Amino acid sequence: MIKIEHLAKKFGKTQVLKDISLEVNDGEIVALIGSSGAGKSTLIRCLNYLEQAESGTITFDELKIDLSHVSKKEISALRQKSTMVFQSFNLFKNKTVLENVMEGLVVNKILAPADARKKALELLSQVGMSEKIDSYPSQLSGGQQQRVGIARALALDPKVILFDEPTSALDPELVGEVLSVIKKISHEDRTMIIVTHEMDFACDVADRVIFLDKGEIAEKGAAKELLRHPKEERTKKFLSRYLGSEDYSI
Repeated sequence: MIKIEHLAKKFGKTQVLKDISLEVNDGEIVALIGSSGAGKSTLIRCLNYLEQAESGTITFDELKIDLSHVSKKEISALRQKSTMVFQSFNLFKNKTVLENVMEGLVVNKILAPADARKKALELLSQVGMSEKIDSYPSQLSGGQQQRVGIARALALDPKVILFDEPTSALDPELVGEVLSVIKKISHEDRTMIIVTHEMDFACDVADRVIFLDKGEIAEKGAAKELLRHPKEERTKKFLSRYLGSEDYSI
């Protein structure tokens, strides 16, 4: 279980996150939705300590971290429990597809090179990239690069996978292939937090949706219920932009 309590984050004088508290259960898939600038990406980056929050606590099972006093050991422990799939892919340009997936396993001495290769090949097959193992990122489409990024995240077998708008950098025709892979792994009882603007996808895949607005949780609930029957006016207004009507049906 992941528990976030009273998390707050500023950039300069701008309060980006305001007193965020929420829990994510083991095996649960949570979608974070909201307008650009609402704090969605900042929130999940704080969970992986890619951004430092000013206050609050994060608990991963037995590990509880006070974000106002964080040691290097705690940061390392936190990152062992979560991994990020970035919107901009973040693959190593000078390494092949196979090497990109093997990297974390070998460098962190999780597996011997032969075992890391075997696991990487299995994961690349799972995301439909077996035929591209010797290609470099520059030789791949955006959708293919993102599928490699997902395989790389899965390789570390983290407690939770954090997806930071995984389709936002893709051309529209490539979005479906990445969402299909995420949907496939959503059936593996993995804990996932997904920042997304794809409302149909959130409704189909997520157990729960959290709507962020101006740095705070404006509404949260079961995915289908919240997306089809939002209670808060802020949520209704936001969803009307995507759904194009006032009945909020998906």
